[in-house]
Amino acid sequence: MFGCGFWAKYQLAAWQEVTARHEGGRVECVALYNRTRSKAEALANNFQVPAVYDDAEELLRNEKLDFVDIVTDVDTHGQFVRLAAEHGLPVICQKPFAPTLAEAQAMQAACQQASVPLYVHENWRWQRPIQQLKAALDQGNLGAPFRARIDMISGFPVFENQPFFRELKQMILADMGSHILDTARFLFGEAESLTCQIHTIHRDIQGEDVATVVMSMNGGKTTVTCNMAYAGNSLERECFPQTQIFIEGSKGSLELLPDYWIHKTTAEGTDKKHWPPIMYPWVDPAYAIVQSSIVECHADLLRGLCEPDYQPETCAEDNLKTLALVSDAYESAEKGSIIQYSTGERIK
Repeated sequence: MFGCGFWAKYQLAAWQEVTARHEGGRVECVALYNRTRSKAEALANNFQVPAVYDDAEELLRNEKLDFVDIVTDVDTHGQFVRLAAEHGLPVICQKPFAPTLAEAQAMQAACQQASVPLYVHENWRWQRPIQQLKAALDQGNLGAPFRARIDMISGFPVFENQPFFRELKQMILADMGSHILDTARFLFGEAESLTCQIHTIHRDIQGEDVATVVMSMNGGKTTVTCNMAYAGNSLERECFPQTQIFIEGSKGSLELLPDYWIHKTTAEGTDKKHWPPIMYPWVDPAYAIVQSSIVECHADLLRGLCEPDYQPETCAEDNLKTLALVSDAYESAEKGSIIQYSTGERIK
């Protein structure tokens, strides 16, 4: 594993969880790299990892590996993906995949040239209630879904917890949009068109903290609105980091409500089911919905590493489509344009 910051301990704990459940294979972390060696040493001590390095190239020369899991800052992803590919190693890369679409495409090309798989650790779609919402949608008894809303709106003090967000010129779309737009694709397929508006409510930040993306999806049959905001403390109830979703169909509706309740309403009435995250002993209760989903994401990626004919849901080819939506959302917001994918037009 490359990177020993905040998320690394949850990545390692989730690999151990997958191994304990014997889902498709067993994983042992044999070495950690971090530019600050003391961080790697502390993490290695907690997880009984036998080797620690502050030189990534040295790690790759010395260790016998099956794959590399990259959990570093997004600006270093390209460097480490290329390095692993040069050593003929499959790569799992944390999201956001890359700082730009062009860089992500170059990373994918480097892995293709080296004939090694490249996967993206995009775990949002693997959240238990979102998986259950997808299963309910696929049952088909809502009729044709014609409109949906996906909300990640919070007054959580994200700029206090992650102060570097203040300096990002591209903020909520790059960070949260990569999750929410991927969830939209997971539920409704590819976009036919996209338009976006952004706002900056906090005046002491460089980028946007509010974004609204409207897409025509599902072959043009479903209008999907994605609302994202870290705008302030005006919410009656704080649900961070939960996602709320409302889907309207010709024969009924589906709602993912606060505290992981799914309500399915048809002519027969409303069915209510509770789908909370699995509370593994290592998760932080405040982040359980996000952290527990790492296990399911890992299991899918591991299957791809172990089964040559299986393509994980969040392989590079798939995640590039999400990153393209993020990139196009910024273009739409800047130019005031509607992007039509079916014709390749950018309409002002």
